[in-house]
Amino acid sequence: MSQKTNESSAASPATAAQPAWSFPVALADVPDTGRRVDLVADERTRDVIAKLAGLTGLPRLEASFDLTKHGRDGLRAVGRVTATIRQNCVVTLDPIDSEVDEPVDVVFTEAEETAEKPSGAAHQSIDADDPPEMMHGGLADLGAVATEFLLLGLDPYPRKPGAVFVAPPAGDPASHPFAALAALKKTSTPEDP
Repeated sequence: MSQKTNESSAASPATAAQPAWSFPVALADVPDTGRRVDLVADERTRDVIAKLAGLTGLPRLEASFDLTKHGRDGLRAVGRVTATIRQNCVVTLDPIDSEVDEPVDVVFTEAEETAEKPSGAAHQSIDADDPPEMMHGGLADLGAVATEFLLLGLDPYPRKPGAVFVAPPAGDPASHPFAALAALKKTSTPEDP
């Protein structure tokens, strides 16, 4: 089963309780044969996420997931998050567009189930470095996961091709901000005990 959705369920600023992009999927709606979900963020959602991420623009944001049941009460989502992002070059401050293509492989478990079990016992097939995402009431939020993976895929120091940082020339040592302090140190005489 495949589903393609233009999603705009959360176009207001994100809060801890409400993610910037929300697309909940119920575990009960995933058949034993699995389910495919393709998401495309609308303009309002992209604007909210761009502000959250400190981007100057987010012309495209898409996510595709293949969902399967994981164990008795879990859900596994494998897919990709792709986007076209606009940032300013850290050297020239010129706007640059770049592509994000992040693979996704996460497991969701019910929040109460994970809290009841000792650490590491929730799902033995899950790496200790990658704790499961939480489902609440049997709902997994694919929009929130897509946003997380987009943020992980951003270059924190985007650089325009060919842009090179050139340090300003070293000036006269006397014009250094601490030159006055150095001069005071040289002119002061140590007191003898």
